[in-house]
Amino acid sequence: MSRVLKLALLILVLSAGCGGSPAAPDSATASPAWLTTVIRQLETQPVANPPASITRYEYKGDTVYFVPQRCCDVMSVVYRSDGAVMCRADGGLAGTGDGRCPDFFAERRNERIVWRDPRS
Repeated sequence: MSRVLKLALLILVLSAGCGGSPAAPDSATASPAWLTTVIRQLETQPVANPPASITRYEYKGDTVYFVPQRCCDVMSVVYRSDGAVMCRADGGLAGTGDGRCPDFFAERRNERIVWRDPRS
């Protein structure tokens, strides 16, 4: 077997074993335009600690996108797949969000990180 063919085979085998974890950023799925706008807005803000991220979940049969709170008194945001705000799941002065999806953290499923701030 030629050296080039062996190298190509090795690369193929190694890449097949790198399926990634469920929390790996999902670059295979195209982002809706509104989500790209949210990402651009997050990129204009100061770097957060922990880094800003957007995670896609299934929640009560719908696809939703979760943007965690950036600080203790700031509320997180859960967006519907059309970009409308569904609720603010946590954060705020009481730490419980706006109360419109109190079971979000217990009921969300199929976590998939779609974006994580690369600046951090």
